[in-house]
Amino acid sequence: MGVFVAVAAALFCVQLDFFALNLAVPGIAVELGVTVSAAQWTLSAYMLAIGCFFVVGGRVGDVYGRRGALLVGIGLFAAGSVGCALAPGLGVLVVARIVQGVGAAFVFPVSVSVVTNAFPEEGRARVLGAVFGVANIGTAVGPFVGGGFTQGPGWRWIFWLMVPLSLFSLFVAFVHVPDSRDVSAPRELDLPGCALLVCALAAVTWAVERGDAWGWGSARTLVCFVVGVVAGVLFLVRERLARHPLVDLRLFRNVPYVLVTAMGSLSNMGYAVTVFLATLYLQGVRGLSPLLAGTVFLAPALLVAVSGPLGARLGRFMRPTLVMAVAGVVAGTGMYALAEVEVWWLYVPVFAWCGLGLGLGWTFSGVATQQVVAPERAGEASGVLLTFLVTSGGVALAGSAAVISAMTPQHPPQEVYDAILRVGGLVVLAGAVAVTVARHRLVRLGGALSADARAAGRGGAREPGGGP
Repeated sequence: MGVFVAVAAALFCVQLDFFALNLAVPGIAVELGVTVSAAQWTLSAYMLAIGCFFVVGGRVGDVYGRRGALLVGIGLFAAGSVGCALAPGLGVLVVARIVQGVGAAFVFPVSVSVVTNAFPEEGRARVLGAVFGVANIGTAVGPFVGGGFTQGPGWRWIFWLMVPLSLFSLFVAFVHVPDSRDVSAPRELDLPGCALLVCALAAVTWAVERGDAWGWGSARTLVCFVVGVVAGVLFLVRERLARHPLVDLRLFRNVPYVLVTAMGSLSNMGYAVTVFLATLYLQGVRGLSPLLAGTVFLAPALLVAVSGPLGARLGRFMRPTLVMAVAGVVAGTGMYALAEVEVWWLYVPVFAWCGLGLGLGWTFSGVATQQVVAPERAGEASGVLLTFLVTSGGVALAGSAAVISAMTPQHPPQEVYDAILRVGGLVVLAGAVAVTVARHRLVRLGGALSADARAAGRGGAREPGGGP
């Protein structure tokens, strides 16, 4: 029980912090005397840090011990929260957000692998679903808390709230979380691989984040993309040659893992875009205050919270890829329907339906990957998944912002928002169809097990619910 409380509390803090701050950006800009575009770096820097260190955090836990990595992650997050609350200017605030992001990058994958290694296989999916359910309560109340604090005592109280919650999680983890690690791996970390991966992700994320401001064809944007691609290629070469790689590339021979990761990434892209557009619509088109906009977000966010336990229950009777395909159908239809809604009272339930599908997609992907990989590689698999989720979400968000900037002079904002939602909904639906077809073909060919699992005779990479 102590493991569950520690992990759930840590993930709750991370989710609450991120989703609360989205609605606080205008208030931050006003208090610190900067533009809203500059204040947006409080989100961008955090996402950049998370995206760069997910794989590193997961692998550090696998190699050196998951308990220590979790404690370090929670400690960094708590320290970053104090720094954010006390920040006298934007520069200090952004640095503190980076510290928070690095801490969160350790907390997420290590938390998943801690649960995977602490609970027996038959109850693992249920516990993970419950953990994500608690974490998604943070998602649910985040916008409401952010809007309320921004209009009330101020945005700094978002971070002050994180401090006691983080310290509580840190204490429970210190007392109750047992240590575990990949005993087959020596206590060596592929530092060149870490450096190349961080460089590649940082360059690409930086280019995506700043592309709209710099111009997508500008020299700075192109240089960042080139640096990212070169570093990425060198990283792949390094991982093929390293004795103890940061990421075992054989992971991508595990087809169920690849399908789950791809569908989870599409779901997170849809989630990032939908939340972004809904925020613009509610405050820009409807003219709602941050607090009222946060209240509207409660309905979809609550269903996102429900999606964690729901996914775990569905996973007991359905294959992970089938659950992901169902989530894609619900999410895709929800995004498309949201663009067609004209009546205000219908917007909230459609938004909630959309939140259920998108939340189920990106939440259950974390559970599903643990069902199709061996437990000793849980941190690595979770870190890779989360890197894809965050990076793809950032790309989708930047792409949406670029489309809005390009089209709004000629078209009304709502028309542009609706067009992006329709395209996004169709893309997510297409992904669900592709996953279903691929899964069906794998079952017919008897290829649901990864090459590694066949060689080792493991059942951990088999999808539950029958079939090969």
